[in-house]
Amino acid sequence: MKGQVRLLPHKYGPIVKNVKANSEGVAMIQAPKIWEQGIKGKGITIAVLDTGCDVNHPDLRGNIAGGRNFTTDDNGNPNSLTDYHGHGTHVSGTIAAARYVGVAPQAKILVVKVLAGETGSGEYAWITNGILYAIEQKVDVISMSLGGPSDHSEMRKAVKKAVANQIAVVCAAGNEGDNDSRTAEFSYPGSYNEVISVGSIGFGKTSSPFSNSNNEVDLVAPGEKIVSTIPGGEYAAFTGTSMSTPHVAGAIALIKQLEQQEFDRKFTEAEVYAQLIKRTIPQGNPKTQEGNGLLYLTAPDLLRESVEENSLIEE
Repeated sequence: MKGQVRLLPHKYGPIVKNVKANSEGVAMIQAPKIWEQGIKGKGITIAVLDTGCDVNHPDLRGNIAGGRNFTTDDNGNPNSLTDYHGHGTHVSGTIAAARYVGVAPQAKILVVKVLAGETGSGEYAWITNGILYAIEQKVDVISMSLGGPSDHSEMRKAVKKAVANQIAVVCAAGNEGDNDSRTAEFSYPGSYNEVISVGSIGFGKTSSPFSNSNNEVDLVAPGEKIVSTIPGGEYAAFTGTSMSTPHVAGAIALIKQLEQQEFDRKFTEAEVYAQLIKRTIPQGNPKTQEGNGLLYLTAPDLLRESVEENSLIEE
């Protein structure tokens, strides 16, 4: 089963200079509105299972909680988290970069390197061990922008264990889509019912043509031309469900901090999922493409305002 797990990027973009404003993706899901309430992901840790991370990137170094290497890179040194590809750094930035491009700029990243080299490929055992390590480290969320064509029993057991430990597991739906909602494309672990499967949508709110469609997609988030961090202290725009996934992982960090603060207790994984789906808005795309809809963190506020307006009209 070696070499069958891989990255799911659809397209890499050019270097982006002078990032001085919130990224379009962060703005689209309404994260800045949650920040205004003092909620930025503080106290929440997300394990990013990917190609490693540039832990010295200016926008990431303050939010790195440690990590471990499960690949053969650097002779298998467990302490080497070097990102030879750039994908893991980009995903981590979308989750928790301190400025502009991070959804939860005060959350912490546990770097779990499970994909190796410049191609970003790996073994199912590396993924499985990475999930088990994240569980041991008691993270709040696991984010996986990766996948393979085959179901793998040990990897699924690890996913189930994470969920049983009240960890939300967020996965990319995959980029094998043919822009036909009637045909199903499956990638694993993104197609497991236990995970939160994330598809991609463009800034025009149309389902991305490359995004996998199937009956396990839970929701969609921005995944086209997403600007985030890359190794060397720089930024670039990438496209794919790999980029949609960290928007949701970061959003969960905000939701957990907000709701646990208001309820004064920790939430179960099922409660977190319910709170996440409460913050989606259907866009009219087929359910196999968008699931419950677009991640929109202020959706409950819109609903409340609508009810209040209707009540005033009735009076």
